[in-house]
Amino acid sequence: MPHWAYLFEHPTADPRRDRLVLDGEDTRAIVVAVPSAGAAGPVAASLVAEEGVGLIELCGGFSTTNVTAVVDAVGPEVAVGHVTFAVESLAAAAAYAAAAAGRPTGSPLTTART
Repeated sequence: MPHWAYLFEHPTADPRRDRLVLDGEDTRAIVVAVPSAGAAGPVAASLVAEEGVGLIELCGGFSTTNVTAVVDAVGPEVAVGHVTFAVESLAAAAAYAAAAAGRPTGSPLTTART
């Protein structure tokens, strides 16, 4: 049975506890919250080693540096995907990131509109 996982960031998460497992006839999906994007590498590596995960999908909020760290952590045998945002949604994604980081509305990241 193929296993895959989706990792996303939630500041107070405990990846061992904060997860959802969906078992189907032919696959298992594991959705895991990590406390920071920087923690995703070790979590992904443990999912590969302990759960047999062969595909890791990462939230679009992860930087390319974080994605590279996950790729390095899981090795070349595991596929790593990274969600991206359509051009039309970049302003909304920037506004969300600013709000999550506690920046005031109108910061440089939230004023650009397409």
